[in-house]
Amino acid sequence: MLGDSGNATLQFRGVWAIRGRPPTADETMRELDQRSGIRTLGFAVDDLGGWDSALVTFLVRIIATCSAHDIEVDQSALPDGVRGLLKLAYAVPERTGARRVEKSEPFLVHLGKDFIDLVQSTGEVVAFLGLSVLSFRRFLTGKARYRKSDLWLIMQHAGADALPIISLVTFLVGMILAFIGIQQLARFGAKIYVADLVGLATVMQIGALITAIVLAGRTGAAFAAQIGTMQVNEEIDALKTLAIDPMDFLVLPRMLALMLMTPLLCVYADLMGILGGALVGTLVGDTTLLQYFQQTRAAIGLNHVAQGLINAVVYGAIVAVSGCLRGMQCGRSASSVGLATTSAVVTAIVFIVIAAAVLTVVYNALGF
Repeated sequence: MLGDSGNATLQFRGVWAIRGRPPTADETMRELDQRSGIRTLGFAVDDLGGWDSALVTFLVRIIATCSAHDIEVDQSALPDGVRGLLKLAYAVPERTGARRVEKSEPFLVHLGKDFIDLVQSTGEVVAFLGLSVLSFRRFLTGKARYRKSDLWLIMQHAGADALPIISLVTFLVGMILAFIGIQQLARFGAKIYVADLVGLATVMQIGALITAIVLAGRTGAAFAAQIGTMQVNEEIDALKTLAIDPMDFLVLPRMLALMLMTPLLCVYADLMGILGGALVGTLVGDTTLLQYFQQTRAAIGLNHVAQGLINAVVYGAIVAVSGCLRGMQCGRSASSVGLATTSAVVTAIVFIVIAAAVLTVVYNALGF
């Protein structure tokens, strides 16, 4: 930009086309903001090559900035085509409210809206949980309409197919627990008690938690995607038209499958975690494999095993209900299926952690 005695000239060189990535108007606009005393802005286009809408867009922003600073714009040197497009651009005034303006809400308003959404979502979860309980009661009385073949397929998918990933995760977690425990217990010459630490932690909490989280990301997400896709394809509406309750036909088999398979997977996860701890305990803890298992057996009681199994049943129901709930709430578009899947995993993990805390307090209060 060149200028003297209140007049400034903006020089254009080269090709101004979208494909050529022309410079933006931001730098020129900042220079106009910083300079004072400019009364007229002209243009020099002797070295201008080809141009397209990129040049027009640039000029519109520059003209708007000049108008805000009371600077007169001389368009006489511009090509006829550019002047014609600029004339068209300003021929119809901008409609009031057409430009999007981001409005920042006050903190209390934003907090209130979040609280209302939380209350509504909590009500939906409680209502769906009630429908699930009624469906389970119909199952106990033999009045539920579902296909047993679906139940067996879901049990296979949620159970046997999940063994490899649960084996890997729980084995590594057991190793990590043992390694950290040995480092601390070695200060007191009590490395042998790492077997108590790993055994009790795995059987009471970690085994069930890891199993539930793996199922939430694997099976719960699959439930949400399957039911969400059925919602998009209007298959659930078809079931209702045929007088078939979707809670019995879709939700009940999935809930039963996870409530049955999660405790079994939890027992397997406990064993893999103890084996991982035993590997580290024998290699780093200067104990034999027999000593490690004898110490583990002496530390773990039936009440500890019962706590883990009860936790597993509750976590399995939470994963199933969360996945089916978000699938039923899915919209009618393809993108809604992805959102429902993500929401199912997040909902399941949040409620699993809450349930773990509540159950721990209950066990402690009962002396269990």
